[in-house]
Amino acid sequence: MGETEYIIYLDEAQRDRYRHFHRTERGKVILFRIQYEALIAQQWVAIVRYDTAHGVPHRDVMHPDGSQTKEQFPHYSRAHVLTMGQRDIRRNWRTYRARYEKEMRW
Repeated sequence: MGETEYIIYLDEAQRDRYRHFHRTERGKVILFRIQYEALIAQQWVAIVRYDTAHGVPHRDVMHPDGSQTKEQFPHYSRAHVLTMGQRDIRRNWRTYRARYEKEMRW
């Protein structure tokens, strides 16, 4: 069993980061948790998370009011959803942050 965990800052000001954790067994991803976090009002806020909590790979999009939008991926492997989540966060973190900040103003 192997575990990998790291944080990557996505911008020079270090106000946006990607947090990554996954565990493998015999070369297969058995669980993972990756999320995009933004530093807002001096606190790290989780905005988008892909994980295997509750046994099914899924994505949670967080909202400032505390609610979450969930999308499950039951027909994809954990490894596939992990890779999909990595790409999504790295490509779209600016959009996710802008959406979250816009919702804060409502």
